[in-house]
Amino acid sequence: MIIHIDMDSFYASVEIRENPDLAGLPVVVGGSASGRGVVATANYEARKYGVLSAMPMAHALRLCPDLVCLPVNMPLYVNVSKQIRDIFYRYTPEIEPLSLDEAFLDVAGSEKLLGSAAAIARKIKQDIKNECNLIASAGVAPNKFVAKIASDIDKPDGYVLVAQNEVQDFLDPLPVNRIWGVGKKTEQQLRQIGIKTIQDARYWPADDMIKRFGKMGDHIQRLAQGLDKRAVISDAKAKSISAETTFANDIEDKDALLAILLQLTEQVAARLRDKDIKGRTVNIKIRFHDFNTITRSKTLPENTNQTRKMWNTVKQLFLGVWQQDVRPIRLVGVGISNFSENMELQRDLFTDSPEQAFEQNVRQEKLDALGDEINEKFGKSKLRRGRNLEH
Repeated sequence: MIIHIDMDSFYASVEIRENPDLAGLPVVVGGSASGRGVVATANYEARKYGVLSAMPMAHALRLCPDLVCLPVNMPLYVNVSKQIRDIFYRYTPEIEPLSLDEAFLDVAGSEKLLGSAAAIARKIKQDIKNECNLIASAGVAPNKFVAKIASDIDKPDGYVLVAQNEVQDFLDPLPVNRIWGVGKKTEQQLRQIGIKTIQDARYWPADDMIKRFGKMGDHIQRLAQGLDKRAVISDAKAKSISAETTFANDIEDKDALLAILLQLTEQVAARLRDKDIKGRTVNIKIRFHDFNTITRSKTLPENTNQTRKMWNTVKQLFLGVWQQDVRPIRLVGVGISNFSENMELQRDLFTDSPEQAFEQNVRQEKLDALGDEINEKFGKSKLRRGRNLEH
């Protein structure tokens, strides 16, 4: 059995934990409204007003004028995420983080010693509540797809167990947009031919589904049958560190997408620094509204965990795609790979001397480290990225 743990409105919940006076208020964490920032996380009080993640902050404020808007404090969230990850490791080494606030756990090798997957999921939820003063939702199921839906179905503070013989009964009544990858436009196309639920998709003739939707049609039907062979890939087996986000609604605003990519870049860079490792190949992932997914990558002259160096590359890769293919986007991701123990600094071709290159690298590393330390120590984002880095 697979467990999916998803922290409830993670960034906002951490901020409320740090400042209990915010409890009960609509709170979001994200970029500045004046700088075309977007919402990274909205708590449930804010969601009552229609405020969602990836929404422009200016629009969120129009929906809820009393919204409490807080800046992203990535070092704090990385530190809390590490505490949560340590709890996971008590129960299994097979952990696949999707981001700071969610992960898949394969507990097959732990059940004889620690109890059933269902019991382990409950223990994890309670440990997180007791030790981190935060709320997590958990889904337990035979595969990743079903476990992820299960963790989301009864939020906040959800717990849903789906046994092997219950998978189809669980999935069938759900709306078809619960299928991973079915966005707004695909859902509309499915509804036009009478497919409203996962059961409708499961019963639809396979040949016709593939004829209409291509590979996406085959994907829809396989998941509608509860079939997902993806294994949990643990940190020990992973060859990259990445973060991605799927939008509730497709986004076509370049500036909003850049703001989200910057947040993901900061998250990945902070995770690298937390693990004290550096990577050399930066990559981005873009999934369009029609489920067409592309990746772009660039290998740097040297290994890095500097936010600025990663962001410059991420921005360059994204703008290269955007200039050629402007379509609604459903998902974006940022990752880095090609790790190495050789951390020696190489000469920057755009500087006058090796000494200048060395000094620039050291300066950036000190700035990143100082920012991580100050932000974590004071619990608020005292140091923030300037506009020249954002855009």
